[in-house]
Amino acid sequence: LTETSGHILQAAPQEAWKEQSIQKQAELKSRQGVRFSMTEKVDVIDTQSGKSVPWDATTMGEIAIRGNTVMKGYLKDPESTGKVFQNGWFMSGDLAVVDPDGYIQVKDRLKDIIISGGENISSIEVESVLYKNPAVSEAAVIALADEEWGEVPCAFVELKVGQEVSENELIQFCGDNMARFKRPKKVVFGELPKTATGKLQKNVLRKRTI
Repeated sequence: LTETSGHILQAAPQEAWKEQSIQKQAELKSRQGVRFSMTEKVDVIDTQSGKSVPWDATTMGEIAIRGNTVMKGYLKDPESTGKVFQNGWFMSGDLAVVDPDGYIQVKDRLKDIIISGGENISSIEVESVLYKNPAVSEAAVIALADEEWGEVPCAFVELKVGQEVSENELIQFCGDNMARFKRPKKVVFGELPKTATGKLQKNVLRKRTI
């Protein structure tokens, strides 16, 4: 993050991980990790209570940073500064869990979380499942307004050249590989909008669902 002068976490490997299977090692190393040595304090804070989340790998909170590497604020923009600081903590906008070993794992951006029937659904989790389908080249999941559930997942998918898969087949695929309430309720096929640097533009996709 620019606001924190660079790295805040590091995926520091542990010697004991070598005893795990290759797949398990990959899972452990893919986490964002523990506090970077130059960062004074990092925590994952419950967005409702303001307290640290338990280290249970389940309870999500927002990553918060404080210390002398964190900016004082945005230049001539006190309103934006006030939105990102709480009790001296810089709130990153990243939602994460803390595993029992203290390693942090990012689950989603706060603005991208989908709240369906009172349940939080990570867009990143749904996208990860979609990427497991051999026909999918790229995927982006956003919230779609729903009268019954409030929000439901909507997937925008770009297929690999020469590959075919139907909307129902992808929805079924997701339902077979994750909790069924998390599966997309709608799938839209086509080229995904990106910035000049190749980053997917979810804000553009949101406008398409209005």
